[in-house]
Amino acid sequence: MTISSDRSSAVDVSSPKTYEVRTYGCQMNVHDSERLSGLLEEAGYVPAPEGSDGDADVVVFNTCAVRENADNRLYGNLGRLAPRKASRPGMQIAVGGCLAQKDRDTIVQKAPWVDVVFGTHNIGKLPVLLERARVQQEAQVEIAESLEAFPSTLPTRRESAYAAWVSISVGCNNTCTFCIVPALRGKEKDRRTGDILAEIEALVGEGVSEITLLGQNVNAYGSDIGDREAFSKLLRACGTIEGLERVRFTSPHPRDFTDDVIAAMAETPNVMPQLHMPLQSGSDTVLKAMRRSYRQERYLGIIEKVRAAMPDAAISTDIIVGFPGETEEDFEQTMHVVREARFANAFTFQYSKRPGTPAATMEGQIPKEVVQARYERLVALQEEISWEENKKQVGRTLELMVAEGEGRKDGATHRLSGRAPDNRLVHFTKPDQDVRPGDVVTVEITYAAPHHLLAEGAVLDVRRTRAGDAWEKRNAAEAAKPAGVLLGLPKIGVPEPLPAATGGCAPH
Repeated sequence: MTISSDRSSAVDVSSPKTYEVRTYGCQMNVHDSERLSGLLEEAGYVPAPEGSDGDADVVVFNTCAVRENADNRLYGNLGRLAPRKASRPGMQIAVGGCLAQKDRDTIVQKAPWVDVVFGTHNIGKLPVLLERARVQQEAQVEIAESLEAFPSTLPTRRESAYAAWVSISVGCNNTCTFCIVPALRGKEKDRRTGDILAEIEALVGEGVSEITLLGQNVNAYGSDIGDREAFSKLLRACGTIEGLERVRFTSPHPRDFTDDVIAAMAETPNVMPQLHMPLQSGSDTVLKAMRRSYRQERYLGIIEKVRAAMPDAAISTDIIVGFPGETEEDFEQTMHVVREARFANAFTFQYSKRPGTPAATMEGQIPKEVVQARYERLVALQEEISWEENKKQVGRTLELMVAEGEGRKDGATHRLSGRAPDNRLVHFTKPDQDVRPGDVVTVEITYAAPHHLLAEGAVLDVRRTRAGDAWEKRNAAEAAKPAGVLLGLPKIGVPEPLPAATGGCAPH
């Protein structure tokens, strides 16, 4: 489908065209944006200079459709770029991702200065669509209804030299009443195990030492072939890859979380003692209304088994407050699970009505002030528990993978930051010897705050790694190029647990 619009084709060919990708939403979108950046660079584009803020030849919005303000956020940003585009002949704007998949017919109507609209299934077409829009002088709107190419098979431009996302499946077969993702990402489709392991081995060969296996419902992997143990087998296979130091995954569904996965986590040394397990609600009544195929007893039983197998595991979760029909008693059941599970941290959301989801038309929508009050009680409880759980880390000796740009105050405090095996963020005293992102340091924890730990003493050991070498080599190469901005919002670095959860997809 094409929609005509008056647009200029004047292009400055004296220097490479620049691009900027602005990313909203979940890890899937972050992963897709790495591919979009890779596709654009393969087509000859270069990253826009640091701080360009839309002053690029091509600006790509990779959107999310889950939160209530997603539409307003997109159109507000498009509106701010309109005068810049009008004064810059040849500039192009593209919109992709979940919101583009959902609003395919309205984006160009509301923002006729947009050049390209593409969906979640055909991100590989972006360079072609941009060129077609330039030549034909009209907007290109192309939305595929099924996956054209698995994202991980496309060129990539990773933000991190030492940590990487590896997609093992796309889509979701669940029918949660609050979620629009299955309608936009499609049915679950698994990637071949051999292809996954080949990508991981290639990444390790480039210096990557940590990977995060990624799927909308990651532990349902194997449903295509009817192998319920396929995911645990994949975890164990990752344990055989020499040079791969850390393996994580997100996000599993309690329905598919089986004992063989727990055993594989506990018995595979490079699978980290960290688990993100979305709860959404502690009330059986609400879980049924959400069409979540587990109940409180099942959920807490999984947590108990994980802790028995891995006593030091850090467990995090997602929780929705104020789902339609939620009573005070229902909410208290959620508080009960939080007290019992003792999450290291939780991503908490006030229920957001999304058109197109069954929950949007349910009776019993909760008044905003009630939702806000419950939300504040939940946050206060989780904050207290997070701090208590972090205090248990004081005195422990931990190996940290040095991270890049994790600590906002590191420059002022002369500290560096890293991630513990359980993914807790630790700020540590900068040692005398050179330490690079991707290297590993050993420290003793001296102080705990609710959301981070401190190691204020001297670093006990520094291990230079191939990942640090890769970071150093990449930085030297980047120094010879114009500085660039690749992804607009979530930082990638060592992948954090759900880094984009506050603005986008509440994974399930």
